[in-house]
Amino acid sequence: MTRVFADPVAVATSGGEPSEFVWQGRAHAVRRVLEHWVLTPDWWRDPPAGEVRLDYWRVEASAGDGLAVYELRHEPSGGAWTLTAVWD
Repeated sequence: MTRVFADPVAVATSGGEPSEFVWQGRAHAVRRVLEHWVLTPDWWRDPPAGEVRLDYWRVEASAGDGLAVYELRHEPSGGAWTLTAVWD
C-alpha cells in the first residue's frame, strides 16, 4: 500500500546519499538506495529559471521493526528534506 505525505524529516547523509532519517520521532536506518533522480520544476524553460532543482531518493529503510520503502525529497537550495511517500 502506498501512502503519500509531505512531512519534514531530518536526514543524515553519507557520501551524498541519505543514510538515516528521523520521521515521527523514530530513527530510520537506510539499508539501501533503490533510486535517485533529479527534477527541475521549470524544465521546459530555456534557460531554467533560477536553477531550481529537487533531488528524490527512493530508499529501503528500517525503524527496527521490518523494512519499508520511503521516498525522500531534498531541496538543495534551502537544505530541506521531506518524506513524500511510503510503501509498506
